[in-house]
Formats: sequence, structure tokens, C-alpha cells
Amino acid sequence: MNITPAPSRTPLFDLAIAQGAKMTNFAGWEMPLQFTGITAEHNAVRQQCGIFDVSHMGKFLLSGSELLLHLQPLVPSDLTRLQSGSAQYTVLLNAQGGIIDDLIFYYQGETNQGQQQGVMIVNAATKTRDKAWLLGNLESSPVTLQDVSREQILLAVQGAKVLDYLQPLLDLDLSQIKPFGHGTTNLDGTPVFLARTGYTGEDGFEIMTTPALGKQLWSNLIAAGVTPCGLGCRDTLRLEAAMTLYGQDMDEQATPLEAGLGWLVHWDKGDFLGRSRLEQQQATGRPKILVGLEMQGRNIARHGYPVLGDRRVVGVVTSGTLSPTLGKPIALAYVPPEFGKLGLELGVEIRGKIYPATVVKKPFYRSPHKPQLPSV
Repeated sequence: MNITPAPSRTPLFDLAIAQGAKMTNFAGWEMPLQFTGITAEHNAVRQQCGIFDVSHMGKFLLSGSELLLHLQPLVPSDLTRLQSGSAQYTVLLNAQGGIIDDLIFYYQGETNQGQQQGVMIVNAATKTRDKAWLLGNLESSPVTLQDVSREQILLAVQGAKVLDYLQPLLDLDLSQIKPFGHGTTNLDGTPVFLARTGYTGEDGFEIMTTPALGKQLWSNLIAAGVTPCGLGCRDTLRLEAAMTLYGQDMDEQATPLEAGLGWLVHWDKGDFLGRSRLEQQQATGRPKILVGLEMQGRNIARHGYPVLGDRRVVGVVTSGTLSPTLGKPIALAYVPPEFGKLGLELGVEIRGKIYPATVVKKPFYRSPHKPQLPSV
């Protein structure tokens, strides 16, 4: 008899329950879906500040001689461009150029002993697979990987006024940290890892620390007026910013060029896994591309709904929602390139009926509060 294991819980589970969280099972974790409501939490991030428990994410500490060079063949981005205190959003690829996972690699520089160090944050659902894949590909290298996914928690403090709420609690001048910049700050005399990154399309920081300090920071920020937020509004926020979700908008059947992540491919870096497939697509074209759709009316295109063009099914919706900020339904979908031209009218099949949709520019929403990303 197959027994489904009980979902894991983060160290903040009891605090979330005490604050009225409605929980959901996500990637084997019992996580807050919402507290006061998805729309209210969404608007809090866009207008003020919200805090998310994202401790379910995989957290790896990497170190070794020439760490960046050993990671180079595993991603399409040129990690050797990174300076200490900077980071790169990128993807792991298989030999066919398909996306194994997306991740952020934070480069922490070199120790006095000549060891390069970095932090890698990966998706919860793929953490075990990513770890095995990385260890297998780094087996003959001097790189060590320490999995601190269970020992460390991760908080995302995001919002238009994040500096107003977070700065008083830390000794580091947060205004000096550029997007994708990171460093170490002190919380009650204990060093914590802090980065100006997030998954909301808004300004914000992600903080990795011990469970005890994380609980303290969570409670202090909520006491200061920061809104506790769940995965529900995290999804609507990231979709407005056209940020792709692994396992939904991209997977091993999609290449970075198809998934709208061509900017992650640094062609001048040398060889990497999947390069030949990407070069082929660059030369002959992509069979599909990920486009933004805006639905007419109030009908919402959901994951898996067929997309029609020329009175036939030509693609599929990967993500869709009613945008709280824009007040209209938006979606991401894969279609052939000829059906991805801006302004083109398509159709989405919803419960047996066809509803009109227009191909629009991504992202659907661009925050006026978010600092611009520096070139790496």
C-alpha cells in the first residue's frame, strides 16, 4: 500500500497558523496560501510591504578552488563576469537544452585560502534532483556542496516601501545594495545573508538566517505593519511581472530561447550543456515561444487551456489569473512564433467555448518603485 508522506513544515509554520494562515500543500510542503486574502496581500506588496516565508526553497552553499569555472559548463550564463557581492539568475540545462531548473547564484568572492564561495537557491520541488545533478557533474572537481535547506530559513520582504520597514532593523545601509547585490548584515549581533532579489516584480530583499532569528524578524516586521503574505499573491505578483514558474511555464521540454529567457544565454562564454541545441534554434528558429496574453472581458485563461489561431489549436496556456493591479485577465502561453506577434488576436478555449485574447508585451506590469537592474 502506497502511503503519501506528510508534507514538510517550515520553522515558521506555527507563527503562520497563529496569524490565521490558510495552508496548502506545495511541492511537499505545507505552506501559507493566504492570510487576509490574495488581493489584499497582493496590493500590500504593490503599495506598502509584505513578507513571505519561502523557507521551502533549496539552499546550497558552494565552495572550492575556481568554483566559477567549474560551474561554467552547467549553465548558459557567464558566471565569470560576477564580482563578489553580485548574483546571476540562470538555468540548469540538460544536453538537449531543456530547462532542468531555474536558480539564483550569489557569488561571495574568494577567501584568504583561495577558495571561491557562493550561495545557490533552487526550487523546492526540484531540490533533491538538482542536488544530485550538481554533485554528479561536479564529482571530479574540488567543489564542495553543503545543503543547508533544513538548517536555514528564507524570508522574502517585498514591496514599494520595503526600505521604510526593513532598514530600522538592520545595520547595513540597504539603499547601497543594488538589484541582485547581496552581503552580510547583523541581526542582534548575528550575521545573516541578505540579497536584493525577489519574485514579485517589486523592490525587495531575501534574507537567509537561522530559524530563531527568522522567527524574530518575521514577528518584528509584522509588528511594524508589514503584511504577512502567502503563495497565492506570490503567484499573481510574479505573473504580472511575467516571471516564469518552473514546472508550469518552463520545464525540460522548453529551452531558454523558447521560454523568453534568451537574455540568460551568453554566447561568448564558451561551451556549456545544451549549447548545440540552442545554436540550432538560433539559426533555424524556435518551434514555440512564450507570449503574454490579455483576455477580453473577465474570462480567465488557466493552465492547460488550449490557445487557438486560424480556427485551430496552436498552443497552450501555462499560467493565467485576474490581475489585481490591472483589473483584467492576463496569461502566459506557448504558441508558434507566427502566432506570437504583438497585437495578434487569438482565442482561448474555456469550458468548451472560445474567448478572444490579444498578444501583448511582457511584462504586463512594471513597478515604478523597483530599482533598475545593473548590467553584469
